[in-house]
Amino acid sequence: MYTFKELRKAAKISPSGPAKRVAILGNCATQFLALALRGYAALEKLPIEVFDADYNQIDAQLLDTDSEVYRFHPESILIWLATDKLYEEFLDLPLEARNGFADSCMERIERYWTYAEQNCKARILQFNFTELDDKVLGQYSCKVPAAFVYQIRKLNFLLEEAMAKHSNVYPIDLLAIQVRLGQENFYDAPLYYTAKMTVSTSALPYIAKAVTDVLQALSGRIRKCAVLDLDNTLWGGVIGDDGIDHIEIGELGRGHAFSNFQRWLKQLKECGILLAVCSKNNEETAKEPFEKHEEMVLRLSDIAVFVSNWDNKATNIKLIRDTLNIGMDSIVFIDDNPFERDLVRELLPEVTVPELPEDPARYLDYLQSCNYFETASFTGVGSDRTQLYQAEFERAKLQKSYTSIEEYLKNLTMVGEAKPFEKSKFARIAQLTQRSNQFNLRTIRYTEDDIQRIASDGDYLTLFYTLRDRFGDHGLVGVVIMKKIDPSTLFIDTWLMSCRVLKRGMEEYIVNCLMRTARENGFSKVWGEYIATRFVK
Repeated sequence: MYTFKELRKAAKISPSGPAKRVAILGNCATQFLALALRGYAALEKLPIEVFDADYNQIDAQLLDTDSEVYRFHPESILIWLATDKLYEEFLDLPLEARNGFADSCMERIERYWTYAEQNCKARILQFNFTELDDKVLGQYSCKVPAAFVYQIRKLNFLLEEAMAKHSNVYPIDLLAIQVRLGQENFYDAPLYYTAKMTVSTSALPYIAKAVTDVLQALSGRIRKCAVLDLDNTLWGGVIGDDGIDHIEIGELGRGHAFSNFQRWLKQLKECGILLAVCSKNNEETAKEPFEKHEEMVLRLSDIAVFVSNWDNKATNIKLIRDTLNIGMDSIVFIDDNPFERDLVRELLPEVTVPELPEDPARYLDYLQSCNYFETASFTGVGSDRTQLYQAEFERAKLQKSYTSIEEYLKNLTMVGEAKPFEKSKFARIAQLTQRSNQFNLRTIRYTEDDIQRIASDGDYLTLFYTLRDRFGDHGLVGVVIMKKIDPSTLFIDTWLMSCRVLKRGMEEYIVNCLMRTARENGFSKVWGEYIATRFVK
């Protein structure tokens, strides 16, 4: 992790490209956070412009439609209600009013969200609340509604429930940073009393990273695939030497650490992250634990691409990248061997390569702390895309058996559909706008709220596209948003496609459908523009 001194120096750097505008509002001093955020974003090559509002001006800035914040036209507004300041408000209340403190705070926060949503189109980044244990009743405080400990924990719960209902609000888990660093490292009492800073300068880099992670995800910079080594990474020992009965996996000894690591990886897979294997081994030997070991958590059905041979791992990662049709900067390569890590870093600098601890018991905690797989959306059911890519692998094998692409495509028996946006698809459509980089005409990112607004706005025509074939259902693979410019003209605001369906005639089908839709609605002209997507790590 960078130091605050390093971030302060880096804040002078101005990465190239259009800057994301971020406004910071807090009931505490936020100038050091603004500085740290500029520095961290610069080191991550994310251009941002930060507006740091004056001390404790949240209400004034959000209520006034002509405030400095709104004139800044922010794309994101970061709201920080510091626990220490809330504690002072709590102590000023009469005892009988303290039971409802969390509820009144939550009402205030939701008002802030409403003001921001009414007066601008910015996304809301919301800090949750750190803990402050005043111990007025010792351990008993945890069960007394009039105690601050009880109220601040209730407030965090209420906040999580409220954010789940507001698709335009994105959490920043400040409490998790406090837990990881410990209160002694997170908080600096003299700094608070002299400068109203509610965190220490040593905690600021971690907070700046958390905010930057979310900003990167909102910008479409997300990692989509974990490429995994096997021996001493997914299990202890070497399968080729030790055999299936002697590798370490399960509940005993070191095996427990590997099992928990696999559980976490499986959870990633269930949330839409692709898992691939890249191992130096005979394929039959490498697959044996997945097929036969009773205590393996991951199975072959969890692996989108399985590559096991004796080629160098950089070459095999290129093969995995080509098979999945994703960018190198979408890949995290996890390997216990320092030589392999250095090789991939040298030959594939865009790939993220964690420096794993030597002790496997520390793998999971370390990778969780790195937060490589930050996301800005989650569609729930259907997020697991592994089967889609496994089916794609079968399609690729089938293609090799045909002498012409036309014959191959005809044999797929493809069926495409185009429909106006539907409520049940809003989350998936928003997710595609946030994640799609390779075939994206203008790379405009939309939230679920944005998609809902567009779908109900008479000035827009919308289409989403699905595709299925004899191997399975690709699901939602294309999105078109057209805006009415004048009575005869439509502008293509958004046209994006999943890379999985390129070169199958889907491009022509999309154009035909959008032109037919334009004609049926009385428009004679459709025009658009191409804005290149910036691929930077």
